[in-house]
Amino acid sequence: MADQSLDARRMAREQEGRMAASASIGFNAIKPFIQFQTSMMRVFAENIEHAARNYEKNFEAVRNIVAQQSTDTKREAA
Repeated sequence: MADQSLDARRMAREQEGRMAASASIGFNAIKPFIQFQTSMMRVFAENIEHAARNYEKNFEAVRNIVAQQSTDTKREAA
């Protein structure tokens, strides 16, 4: 009976070791893919920030033009 429980423990320990090795191999294989995805997300975020800055600059320029036209119209009306 004792031999059977020791044998069962040994088999469980061996199986656990194989599973840990498989998981380690899988994580090592996926690491470059995750790093690539992370770098792509950074590039995407930088592009979005750049687009937002351009939008703000253009919005400010249009607002200034509209304000200038408005003051010109008011001067002509007076």
